[in-house]
Amino acid sequence: MMRGRRRLLVVAGAATFATAFAVTGVSGPAQARAAASTGTVTTGTITTGTVTTGTVTTGTVTTGTVTTGTVTTGTVTTGTVLPASAALPARSAVPARATGYPPFTAPGKTLKLGAKGSVVKALQARLKELGYVPGSVDGRYGGATLTALWAFQKVQGITPTSTVAARTWRALENPRAPKVLVPRGKATRVEVNLTKQVMVLYRGGVPVLISHISSGSGIPYTEYATWNGKRQRFSGSARTPTGDYKTTWRVKGWHRSYLGQLYNPIFFNGGIALHGALSVPLYPASHGCVRLPMNVAELLPGMLGKGVPVHVRGAFRR
Repeated sequence: MMRGRRRLLVVAGAATFATAFAVTGVSGPAQARAAASTGTVTTGTITTGTVTTGTVTTGTVTTGTVTTGTVTTGTVTTGTVLPASAALPARSAVPARATGYPPFTAPGKTLKLGAKGSVVKALQARLKELGYVPGSVDGRYGGATLTALWAFQKVQGITPTSTVAARTWRALENPRAPKVLVPRGKATRVEVNLTKQVMVLYRGGVPVLISHISSGSGIPYTEYATWNGKRQRFSGSARTPTGDYKTTWRVKGWHRSYLGQLYNPIFFNGGIALHGALSVPLYPASHGCVRLPMNVAELLPGMLGKGVPVHVRGAFRR
C-alpha cells in the first residue's frame, strides 16, 4: 500500500468550505502555514494547488485541490480531494476547474430578456448550480432569471446587462467565486457587499445563495406617513451602515413599516432588514434596508436562522 504514492486519508468531517486559496510554489512549514487560508498546513509542501478549509499534515499537495478534508501523512499529485457528502452545494460559485463541477459548454447563442427555449434552460440550470437564484428552470427568461444573471455578472466583474453574450457565457464556463469580505467569519453568515450590490449567504462555509440587492440610496429623505393613528414626518439619510450585526426578529409575508412595505423581512440592525421588494434596481434605492428579489426573499427565511452574523462592507460609487 505504501508503494508509489503514500496512503491518503481523507476525513471529510464538517462540511465547511471557504474561498479557494491558490498557492504556487510554496514549501516548508512556515511558508505553508502562512499561505494557508482557513486551514492548517504543517510540515508540508503545496505546489500549484489549493487547500480550502482543510488540514495537510506531513504531506505534499502538488497540482491538486483539497477541500473540506484532511490529508494526513499523504500526497496529492495532480488530483482533487473533495467533500464526501454531496448533500451540500459545496461547489457553489467556485471556479469549475477547481471544484470538479460537471463541465459546462456554453451554447454561445446571444439571449435577451423574454427569450424562451433550451438555451435559456441551460442558462438557468448553470446559474442555479453556481448558487444563484434564477427561479424555475423552465426555459423562460423573465425577471427572476434576470436578477440572478445580474448577481452573477457583478461577481464576475462584468457590467450587468440583460443580454447574455460571449463574455457572460465564458464566465459561466469558468466562474469566479464571490469575494470573501470576512475571511475569518463564522461558517454560517451573511455578507453584504455594498460596492458590488451583492449578498452572499454562507452555510457551513459554503456560498449557498448569491443574490443581487439594492441597498440604501444615501440620499437624505423626508417621508410623511400615518403611523400609530397620526400623520407623522420621518427623515433620514437612507444609508445602509457598514458593520457587523446579527439577525434578530422577522415577519412572515408583507410587513408594513412607516417607510413602506417589506416582504419576509429579516431584521439585523434595528429597523434595517433583508427583505423582498417589488423594485430592486441596479443601483441603491432603499431607505437603508437591503432589498432582495421576491423569489430570493421567498427562500431566505428557510435558510437563515436567528442570531446569524451579518457583515456589511463597502460603498457603492455612482
